Amino acid sequence: MHRGNRHGRSEAAREAVLQAADDLVAEIGYAKVTIEGIASRAGVAKQTIYRWWRSKTDILVDAFTADSAQELTLPDTGAFRTDLRAHLDELVRFLEVSDSGAVFRALVGQAQHDPELAARLRAEVLPQLRARDRVPFDRAAARGELPAEADVDLLVDQAVGPIHFRVLVTGEPVTPALLDALVTRAGQGQPGTPPGHEQPGAADAELDR
Repeated sequence: MHRGNRHGRSEAAREAVLQAADDLVAEIGYAKVTIEGIASRAGVAKQTIYRWWRSKTDILVDAFTADSAQELTLPDTGAFRTDLRAHLDELVRFLEVSDSGAVFRALVGQAQHDPELAARLRAEVLPQLRARDRVPFDRAAARGELPAEADVDLLVDQAVGPIHFRVLVTGEPVTPALLDALVTRAGQGQPGTPPGHEQPGAADAELDR
């Protein structure tokens, strides 16, 4: 959600446009959203929109950037596993349920055949998401909860990658068992468990699906 009116009428109009774009993507899908429709929903003139953005894609990138900064709050529980589980729960809700998640899914889909958008996502959007995903790991490293030699980038990939894969590719549900398995594996502080070193439990079986 976009709130506030810190910069007067222009800022209110800008935020109305961002909110309208979010709402319309969630309601009718990316392909049916138009600048005209956004302007009508936001109660502004098309000229006002074109003053700030070249296209509906530019609007949606800005909307998603603002929403992710506001909605992914990164709770600090004081312990790595509970920090990570809280973040993963929030990430799943954000990607699967929120209007912002609908925008993200639409942008990722559009980027498959829009090289300019793909480059922008990689340069502007994904690094911000990545930085948030790293926070529980960086906190854990600072507290000494991860081995000094831990490959944090790989651990982040292993924790959030399966969530994105299910949300964006397979459409399978992101289950509590999967999240338990991801947190358990991350808590080991290394990229997976060598074969034969542990007997798989229910959580491990969920990861192997």
